[in-house]
Amino acid sequence: MKFVKMALDWFNDRTGLIDMLDPMVKHPVPPDTGWMYVFGSAVLISFVLQIITGIFLATMYVPSSSEAYQSLEFITNSATLGSFLRGMHYWGASAMILFLGVHMIRVFLTGSYKFPREMSWLSGVVLLFLTVGMGFTGQTLRWDQNAIWSIIVGAEQAGRVPFIGQWVARLVLAGGTLSSVTLSRFFVLHVFVLSGLIIATLSFHLYLVLRNGISEPPVPGRRVKIPEYRDFYKRLLEKRGVPFWPHAAWRDAVFGFVVLAGIMLLAWLVGPPVIGKPPNPTIIQAEPRPDWYLLWYFAVLALLPHGAEKWVIVFGPLVVIVVLLLLPFVFPGGERNARRRPWAVAIVLTIVVSVAVLWRAGITAHWSPDFNAEALPKEVIGVTSGPVYLGSQLFANKGCIYCHAIAGRGGHRGPDLTTVGDRLTEQQMIIRVTNGGYNMPGFGSILSSTELKQVVAFLQSRQAPE
Repeated sequence: MKFVKMALDWFNDRTGLIDMLDPMVKHPVPPDTGWMYVFGSAVLISFVLQIITGIFLATMYVPSSSEAYQSLEFITNSATLGSFLRGMHYWGASAMILFLGVHMIRVFLTGSYKFPREMSWLSGVVLLFLTVGMGFTGQTLRWDQNAIWSIIVGAEQAGRVPFIGQWVARLVLAGGTLSSVTLSRFFVLHVFVLSGLIIATLSFHLYLVLRNGISEPPVPGRRVKIPEYRDFYKRLLEKRGVPFWPHAAWRDAVFGFVVLAGIMLLAWLVGPPVIGKPPNPTIIQAEPRPDWYLLWYFAVLALLPHGAEKWVIVFGPLVVIVVLLLLPFVFPGGERNARRRPWAVAIVLTIVVSVAVLWRAGITAHWSPDFNAEALPKEVIGVTSGPVYLGSQLFANKGCIYCHAIAGRGGHRGPDLTTVGDRLTEQQMIIRVTNGGYNMPGFGSILSSTELKQVVAFLQSRQAPE
């Protein structure tokens, strides 16, 4: 211990870093800052883990469209602890997004965004969107079938922005179409641009915490009075404040250890996300889906009425950003305790329940074609020869089974056709199959007149039992 003390004294004498950090570590914090304050530290710990695991992964990953997929397979299947590192990087990103969301909910419910901490809230909002962007760009670096189609869908959404949409889409794709430059651009964004912006934003956020202090636990009836608050907070720290280390920091340390242990356990037992099929933009039978934290938004766009997507894609995020940025300026003072702010509790509950329901819908994704659907068995068809049987085979071979269910088998993107023979006449079926409809291609150009009659015969046979 004497040697360690001598070494630290020597280091501090030459650099002065310990003298600089000591007041930061021991800065006073309000009393009774309990476990609900640990989520901000969990975000920081998760991000540090992202940096460390990301460096190791970057030494093995090849950001080239011809080699990225193979390098990721090598990391996962052959490199020493490669799968474990990928798992830690993935679950670390998930933890960062989860704890960032919980931290913002805590700040909102306790009114900690109010004076004088408006800038802390604004930097947190920026950090939220940077982190989601970091997660999305990380997903695209897997460069599998799901990744490239996610990029294409993202570019298509960006292209709907008024006036500058096409320019933004070309910026996303690094050109007019998906290419090797696209991967390089997303790699630079993920590893350098977004990482650097997150480091800068986190540093600024921590500086604001030190400058304005940690918000005290809210007390019913104790309102934030802007002209008087700084004097009140200063007196509170002088009378009852405690040093951050060790009185409050030990909870951050314990929770941080639990977070790290949980991430490592998930990385070891569950592992990283599965790598999909090799990238091939010519294969349109793909179902690009984002990682779990964006599944709810995926569900929103899928469930919107026809024609409403472009408005929600453009104005939905814009409205959310404006509301979050204006919040501390619209409500800079007043009551902070959630018991006196029922509207705040109602807003949080509404958002959490809505996101949970939409997230569940995003997992099932009943609106997507089921490309794994198999041909109908003979007990469902009812016959083994003739026009009805031949029509059932065309129904499977032409991909109709991917979108339509019959007797509980098949996809759910289109209407259930189990009893379609009771609903549509023969002429109505011919018109629909030939011309198609909303989200349904027309088959008139790929079916002969004989094949069309066979498909219609099969559909007419789909009736409820008498």
